[in-house]
Amino acid sequence: MPDYRLIPYTIESVTDTVNEIPEGVKMVQAPEIWGESKKGAGVVVAVIDSGCKIDHRDLKDCIIGKRNFTDEGSQEDVTDYSGHGTHVAGTIAAIENRAGVVGVAPQAKLLIAKVMKRYTENGETSYGASNKSIIEAIRFCIAWRGPNQERVRVINMSLGGPEHDAELHKAVQEAVQNDIVVVCAAGNEGEIEDGGDCSPVGDEFSYPGAYPEVLSVGAIDLKGSFPCFTNTNLEVDLVAPGVNIMSTYNKPEYATLSGTSMASPHVAGATALLINLCEKKFGRSFTEPEIYAQLIKRTHALGNDPKIEGNGLLTLLGPCAVIDGVSPSVKLKEPALSHS
Repeated sequence: MPDYRLIPYTIESVTDTVNEIPEGVKMVQAPEIWGESKKGAGVVVAVIDSGCKIDHRDLKDCIIGKRNFTDEGSQEDVTDYSGHGTHVAGTIAAIENRAGVVGVAPQAKLLIAKVMKRYTENGETSYGASNKSIIEAIRFCIAWRGPNQERVRVINMSLGGPEHDAELHKAVQEAVQNDIVVVCAAGNEGEIEDGGDCSPVGDEFSYPGAYPEVLSVGAIDLKGSFPCFTNTNLEVDLVAPGVNIMSTYNKPEYATLSGTSMASPHVAGATALLINLCEKKFGRSFTEPEIYAQLIKRTHALGNDPKIEGNGLLTLLGPCAVIDGVSPSVKLKEPALSHS
């Protein structure tokens, strides 16, 4: 059995035709800072996931490298049999081509690291990864250099497991020490109380999202409400759109999915934008703690327990920005930094 799995997600709908900036991309206010941030140009984001449909029309021009860490195919074969990694990749960096969807950072580059492979459980196909494959993928990302000596600045991991693993934790720490921002889905183990109400505050943990060094991302819907599934704990740093998220898919070409797996790539893409914006403004490279601080500065507190929302909803224009679906009358709180 695998040590880590794709965090459970829901397929809401699929389609072959779409032409839009997804609502989640708008909700985090990415288009408002595209000019200042050069739409993430030059920033490499690694997607450690189930692979990617590398010939997808919205993705083929933004993939800078790939590697398969499973025994499913050759080292260069990152075929995505689930569609999950392709969906995550599109939310981060789907290009502007007057068709399909647009990602949060549509000029960023993607490094695809496939760690999830197919296995059979109770007669059905599922997807999982070993500790070893994820650790190898993280260390590959740390060492990787592009054709022009580009390096990975952000890693997205929309995957999780119930157990702490010391070697995985060490690999995450190594990435952060190399000034890579590690963004992880918080997990979808949120509980529903008897009677059907969401548990207001739980302590559901999924690793690596529960490690203090990562940016742990919970989910919110497009109207500003919290779905029952999102994990709640004091390691949650912030929340992002994770319900009814339209993005690229393997077959059909586009799908609307729900889960914290869909929230995490919004933050990964936003990180690419902020790296460009801040480094241009200050005229120097930023460290991982500095990038983290810039992200947390751009959260909108929604007035919930920090276990639910961390520092609040990611809003790239800053904490005082007013967004559709979220009341501007909510009082802002001081950031409850939980990163170390």
